[in-house]
Amino acid sequence: MATENNTNPETNQPSGLTRREAMLQLLRAGGIAAAAAGGGYWLSEHSARPAAVHAEQGRRDHRVYANPQLPSMTVVRYPTDETHSAAAASAQPGEPRALVQRALADLGGMSRFISRQDVVVIKPNIAWDRTPEQAANTNPELVAEVVRQCWQAGAKRVIVTDVSCNEPRRCFQRSGIQAAARAAGAEVILPDPEMFRDVELGGVVLKTWSVFTPFLEADKVLNLPIAKHHALTGATLSMKNWYGILGGQRNRLHQQIHQSLADLAAFMLPTLTIMDCYRVLLRNGPTGGNLEDVALKKTVVASIDPVALDAYVAKAYWNLDPEHLPYLQMAANRGLGTTAFDTLPVKFSQLT
Repeated sequence: MATENNTNPETNQPSGLTRREAMLQLLRAGGIAAAAAGGGYWLSEHSARPAAVHAEQGRRDHRVYANPQLPSMTVVRYPTDETHSAAAASAQPGEPRALVQRALADLGGMSRFISRQDVVVIKPNIAWDRTPEQAANTNPELVAEVVRQCWQAGAKRVIVTDVSCNEPRRCFQRSGIQAAARAAGAEVILPDPEMFRDVELGGVVLKTWSVFTPFLEADKVLNLPIAKHHALTGATLSMKNWYGILGGQRNRLHQQIHQSLADLAAFMLPTLTIMDCYRVLLRNGPTGGNLEDVALKKTVVASIDPVALDAYVAKAYWNLDPEHLPYLQMAANRGLGTTAFDTLPVKFSQLT
């Protein structure tokens, strides 16, 4: 049985809370998890940066626009025991799938986003040679459920892919995503040096760069990041997940990381973003490794506004305001969304 708190959560909160505070209280479910300083290293090199010749032009805009009858963001969670780390708490098989099912239902169903005969590319984080329990990659159950929902909506082709930082075969296998996605009927594509094309991204930092072909040929793109700490930006969320569409010497981009993130967000505009907060890597990201750095939050946040989603999750789990994440304000200034997540129609659901 599910209970809900719809678009005005402050009505069910103690007096004195603003709508913003009430929204955050619902997601925190016990308080802010403060992030400690962490190491973490940057993305590895995959190929040389392309020469700026014969590059394709133009952004990829796959957005579905707001419907006044439907929420722009939904937060779905199971109750959790905040006194335990993910190493000690109890994760239950099937919970990530149920969270995704409810999040999509609250947003109007997958048919709002996927049409018949669409070629859909699903972009989880499959960057690291880690297990699901270590929370460095997107939860495989979550990925599998999104694949299933795409087929139900009538997709022609469903692809799951990423450009990994560690050795791709190890990442795809050890993350559990390859097996789960294939079991759900997806085509899993590992990065191949022959499958990159030069594209004029039109950014301030990212001008001409190589992009993995599946992302250039999709009808719809679904972004499935996982919420993690990051040593350079404080948190790595949905916009940071777009590094995984690039080839080239990505490690060079950290010198102007916030601008490069805003450039990528302006180039690849997703149909929908579904944030995996089932397990959250609170410290020592983005690679993690220690289960004591992971908190079992049992939450999924989904939105058509990736700026608002990133602002919400960063504040809830790391107490980071937009001024601490300059890329968010840069993206908002480009008209890609709003950092004022409390101004959006948001639906909260709790599963039991």
